[in-house]
Amino acid sequence: MMGLMVSEETTRTTTPPTEQQPPAAAAAPREAGAHREPRTAATRAWATRLVVVGIVLSALNLRPAITSLGALLEEVRDGLGMSGSVAGLLTSVPPLCFAVFGVMAPRLARRFGPAAVVCAGMAAIAAGLVIRPYAGNTVAFLAASALALMGIAVSNVLMPVIVKRWFPDRVGSMTGLYSMALALGTSTAAAVTVPMTDALGGWKPGLAVWALLAAVAVLPWLPLLRDRDRDRDRGAAPAVRPGASQEPGQVAHDTSREESVRATAAQEEQAPALRITRSRTAWALAVFFGLQATAAYITMGWMAQIFRDAGVAAGTAGLLLAVTMVMGVPLAFVIPRLATRLPHQGPIVLALGVCGLAGYAGLYLAPAGGAWAWAVLLGISNCAFPLALTMVGMRARTGPGVAQLSAFAQSTGYLISIPGPLLVGVLYQSSGGWGLPIALMTALMIPQMLVGWVAGRNRTVEEEAAR
Repeated sequence: MMGLMVSEETTRTTTPPTEQQPPAAAAAPREAGAHREPRTAATRAWATRLVVVGIVLSALNLRPAITSLGALLEEVRDGLGMSGSVAGLLTSVPPLCFAVFGVMAPRLARRFGPAAVVCAGMAAIAAGLVIRPYAGNTVAFLAASALALMGIAVSNVLMPVIVKRWFPDRVGSMTGLYSMALALGTSTAAAVTVPMTDALGGWKPGLAVWALLAAVAVLPWLPLLRDRDRDRDRGAAPAVRPGASQEPGQVAHDTSREESVRATAAQEEQAPALRITRSRTAWALAVFFGLQATAAYITMGWMAQIFRDAGVAAGTAGLLLAVTMVMGVPLAFVIPRLATRLPHQGPIVLALGVCGLAGYAGLYLAPAGGAWAWAVLLGISNCAFPLALTMVGMRARTGPGVAQLSAFAQSTGYLISIPGPLLVGVLYQSSGGWGLPIALMTALMIPQMLVGWVAGRNRTVEEEAAR
């Protein structure tokens, strides 16, 4: 654990001099420990700030690979000679990769440490984004996209783990910060990719430029790699709250607490993996995650087209979609903090679901007349995503538990979300209108509210798996 364990010299300061040890010799370690203690506290504060920067930069990179491609899909199709069916397949590749590669994250975290895996994930995103525009053919383009999506998948799963491990007493606020950065990255990529493409002179540099942001996100994690042996998904809270200073009289207390943390970490490393599938809460959270992801991908893929078919101008339709995405920026910070203060998160689930139902009803009855209101309502409803991430951190007691729950909920959830956008397209094409697709969206919101209520109950997966 980076800078969170007091040094051996500091530990010796709590041991009184023995009869064989001269007083001067006994004083030397105390003096050395006293000089090392401020540096240790400074290192803790520095490492904590670095983790915060890493979390924010990483979250900014978890969606531009998807939304930048969506903005330039027509240009990519023309440039690579991609068929319509393959282009349609691209909309389902992200959740498929998230499901497949996300399962690997807990094992990689145990082997290398969460910080190292996220660092490698950011590097994979950067490499995939810079390679895919210049791949030259459809197969290579898909392979490079899969590389970037693999980095996103493992980082998706491990972000709640890192938040739980470094900020156990601030899960809500840190999850909110992470979710807000993710929403900001999503909306920014959707809004500026086309103008940036025009400025750079083509779709290839317009896609590749996002690799720079991913490369920057690698940097904050590099200094944390040297501590990976002590940070392998132990799930233990820091011995001292990161960034907090120690009073000289607390050294003995904090040293004993550090020994307890080491013992807890050792026990967790030796403990068998949870049988996560025995937990009803884990299943409820996985289904909730999948249904909210389905709604989000349908919104990102089809909402602008719904407005355009209702007579809204193309530019305005794109702006309405941006409004929906931007709603997640402030609310992604507020909702997780509120969720951690409630014993049951079910009421928040219901409130978000009601907003979604109202938005869908508006799209059906008056899509153009109340377009701005429906965009806002659906933007609020899509904030079920940061709520789901917050519940992942709250429904497990330990770091390994959070890692397993996060991998299970996200991988299973993304598998559930794959058919949704495709089914909406099929219903739209077969019926020639938006009545049936909107009915499907509305119908899916009801079970989302029900399983979200179950997932929001105040219990942990460790308790349920043990039973």
